[in-house]
Amino acid sequence: VQLAESGGGSVQTGGSLTLSCAVSGSIGSDSCVGWFRQAPGKEREGVAGIKYHGTPTYVDSVKGRFTISQDGDRNRVYLQMNSLKPEDTAMYYCAAGYRVPEPLDQRHYTSWGQGTQVTVSS
Repeated sequence: VQLAESGGGSVQTGGSLTLSCAVSGSIGSDSCVGWFRQAPGKEREGVAGIKYHGTPTYVDSVKGRFTISQDGDRNRVYLQMNSLKPEDTAMYYCAAGYRVPEPLDQRHYTSWGQGTQVTVSS
């Protein structure tokens, strides 16, 4: 499985961006795709995750502002980000894993994209 992110950019506080993760290769029904981010000097954290059949999971800091979704054949997974804040500034990565018990735990993901930068200015 190969993953490629796009859609990052620079916005002002309160703005919106939609990140896209293109998924190449077979991804089965027991898979999970997640979005993670890493800010300079900080550890990478899970932002949102979605299993093939399941309810999306979000980190508390983005609930109500971010939405993860996938297209029907799971070739793309999106992260809609609204009401962006300077603390959302980070490199954003999508990742795929199988039989992931906790979608926000990066330890269970085996395939990663290269990342896309999101910068939110005040």
